[in-house]
Amino acid sequence: MVDRATTSTTKTEIPEEIAGLRMTRQRQEVYRILMEQRDHPTAQEVFLKAKDSLPNLSLATVYNCLEALVQHGIIRQVNFERESSRYCPNLREHGHFHDARTGVIHDVDFKPGCQLSDFLELPPGATIDDIEITIRGKIPTA
Repeated sequence: MVDRATTSTTKTEIPEEIAGLRMTRQRQEVYRILMEQRDHPTAQEVFLKAKDSLPNLSLATVYNCLEALVQHGIIRQVNFERESSRYCPNLREHGHFHDARTGVIHDVDFKPGCQLSDFLELPPGATIDDIEITIRGKIPTA
């Protein structure tokens, strides 16, 4: 996990290194977009936004940046069945609610004191490294 205190960002201040990964100009821009947008964008959406400030950026470079950020535990890759991968900068334990009506993905926090492992029958001796929870449904319109 990445310590959020060392990765807080503003539009112009992204560290030159996070979690041992050298943050190139392209990685900084991709990470900045994820931190500012926070709506679980696809690589294509990140690419279109990044082109504003890095016009020579390629989609392949965006994919490479996202992959490096995922591999270093700086962001999470979120997958919903056959849809394009989405990217989440929120590293605290949480789930995702996928609104089937709008396609919007919402972070959902766990209630304080809730230990998800208490609800699971794990094999003897098994330990949990990570839990991914995806909830699908619809949010009613106002």
